[in-house]
Amino acid sequence: MSGKATKKVLICDDEPLIREAMSYAVEKAGHQFVLAEDGVQAFEMVVSENPDLVLLDVGMPGMSGFDVCKKIRELPNGDKFFIMIVSAFGQAADKEKAAQSGADDYLSKPFSPRDLVAKLESILSSDVKK
Repeated sequence: MSGKATKKVLICDDEPLIREAMSYAVEKAGHQFVLAEDGVQAFEMVVSENPDLVLLDVGMPGMSGFDVCKKIRELPNGDKFFIMIVSAFGQAADKEKAAQSGADDYLSKPFSPRDLVAKLESILSSDVKK
């Protein structure tokens, strides 16, 4: 892990166990994380925390992950954030909706922590967005 810059990941999911699993994967990949429990909080934290990666659940109280994604993309610097939708809805239509809302990637639940770590390392080792 030495020589690798630590990145910040915003994890947003209304389920505590999912947040815990994601935070474990982020730590395992050698990065730091901040947590949000709903869409409104997630959007506020994107602005205040300036994360390198945003992991968004779709079905959340207040604002869906798709809506949060759209709002992030409307920010003046909204295109610099790497956004991954993480959802139990894995149909092609859901993945298309994620792409239309501005998401860069999509991960279906349930996921293995190993798969999430691999995705995180691939995304966060690239500085394409920043």
